[in-house]
Amino acid sequence: MIRRYNAFGAYLKNKFGATVYKVNVDAGFTCPNRDGTLGATGCIYCNNDSFSPSECRTGISLEEQIKNGIKYLSTRYNVKEFLVYFQSFTNTYASVSELERIYREALSEPSVVGLAIGTRPDCIDEEKIELLESLAEGYFILVEYGLQSIYDKSLKYILRGHDYQAFLDAIELTTGKGIHIGAHIIAGFPTETRDEMLQMADVISGLPIEFLKIHQLQIIKGSLLAGQYMRRPFQIFQYEEYMDFLVDFIERLSPAIVLQRLFATAPDDILIAPRWGRARQKITSDIEKRFIERDAFQGSKCLCYRY
Repeated sequence: MIRRYNAFGAYLKNKFGATVYKVNVDAGFTCPNRDGTLGATGCIYCNNDSFSPSECRTGISLEEQIKNGIKYLSTRYNVKEFLVYFQSFTNTYASVSELERIYREALSEPSVVGLAIGTRPDCIDEEKIELLESLAEGYFILVEYGLQSIYDKSLKYILRGHDYQAFLDAIELTTGKGIHIGAHIIAGFPTETRDEMLQMADVISGLPIEFLKIHQLQIIKGSLLAGQYMRRPFQIFQYEEYMDFLVDFIERLSPAIVLQRLFATAPDDILIAPRWGRARQKITSDIEKRFIERDAFQGSKCLCYRY
């Protein structure tokens, strides 16, 4: 089958010569937007339960989470190599000595070939980069920066606590250190037009970003955004609309960028909108069908002014 976009699973299989799965863990980090440093409520859309798998909310030790995750995945999918994914909250938000202890504990499991570390661009510095650079000498180290939007008006609206320049500074600090660089964006903020959302593909294609996660905006119970939406609903992506937007976006995106995720799927018990009523596998299948229907390919409309 023709590959119409650069998928993460295929990338890992090509790199390691075997299927590699992520083991999601919660190492007990918090966030400067929750602990009072920048704010106490988190970003306007944030309810951590919307993106944390249940196995990450058990309160068990990091070692147990990793072993349990490996046991489950190896039994169900017959895989032998894993990335430990530090997913919940801000996973560089601690002292360097504490980070080194946690990261090396995760890498001590023989079947772990690397780490994926989700964090904020304002929670990295030269000393932390030096630590990650040293780990990258022997392992696959991917730092996933939560960009969310390139527009300061949107970052201000979502109470992000940093501007776009903070992201650019983090990217500059990370580039050339043997560390793989990823970014997360959210499409659908009411502060942005569809054209502005699509223009993010052009901008991201010109940055030294190797991996990208794209999420549609979801309204989650318990978030500040939920209160706003219930009082005054605004337009959010409906299913067919998002399919077309996503294909348009990926056509404009550099073909060199690896796509880790194309949509979000919050649990039904906390999801207010949009409620698409489709399982993850069905959504993935429909995205692939839309690419075929439109004879679309990643990068086919990319300006591709790469760094």
